[in-house]
Amino acid sequence: MRLDRLVNANLEGNIPIRATAVTFDDGYANNLYEAKPILEHHDVPATVFVASGYIGHRREFWWDELDRVLLRPGRLPERLELRLSGTHHYWDLGAAVEYSEKEHRSGSLASDGKLKSSPRMSFYVSVWNKLQPLPEQDRETALERILSWANGDTGTRQTHRPLDAEEVRTLERGGLLEIGAHTVHHLSLPSHPHTVQRKEIQKGKGELEEFLGHPVNSFSYPFGNYRKDTATLVRQAGFSCACTTEEEPVWKRNDRFQLPRFGVENWSGEEFEKRMLKWFNS
Repeated sequence: MRLDRLVNANLEGNIPIRATAVTFDDGYANNLYEAKPILEHHDVPATVFVASGYIGHRREFWWDELDRVLLRPGRLPERLELRLSGTHHYWDLGAAVEYSEKEHRSGSLASDGKLKSSPRMSFYVSVWNKLQPLPEQDRETALERILSWANGDTGTRQTHRPLDAEEVRTLERGGLLEIGAHTVHHLSLPSHPHTVQRKEIQKGKGELEEFLGHPVNSFSYPFGNYRKDTATLVRQAGFSCACTTEEEPVWKRNDRFQLPRFGVENWSGEEFEKRMLKWFNS
């Protein structure tokens, strides 16, 4: 069922048995070209939460760009130095200097959806954790430094690119899919002052409404990160609900601005079915 219908059913204390709302975060172009045809074929509604600042962006989302540069097969320099928010950070790569084609082909996720352990993957995760809480401009500066250090480029893979404005409008055409907000720059909101949080929440909503020509009512916290005061800002911005990444079913007493969701990884159909049944029975 649609997310708004699920929220209303929850408010009424009358969620149907095994009711499910499907959501996608960020605003990838493949939501339109890969997901929408499948959803339409099976008549499954969904909500796509879009970070408005990435609409029409000529580069990948920052975490994908970092992935493309640091997790490509080959050799990296032995030491990385970054100055982040006035503090110097150093990484001596050691065994992570080399990354084989075999390691790359094996993928970054194990069958259980967890990150595989390897020196290069550990290095990537460590850098990711340092970039994630930064202000947008600081993060862009750090990413440019990493690209230069790794002799990388700013090319965009078609499989990873964000939606453009016309694609956002096309995505919701037909009424089965709705667009929700996901801030402007996909910031980890609790890492920033209230003024920044409020601007990201309100501006992201306003920009999407300008693209679409109608109100945008649902919201998703980037990275699932929020505090109670963040949820208050979302409520004050005029949204009707907000999704977290806390993994549990929606219960009658759930705050509609702190809705839990189960994350779906790159599983086989058999594994996905097994987990769905577990979630329904939890």
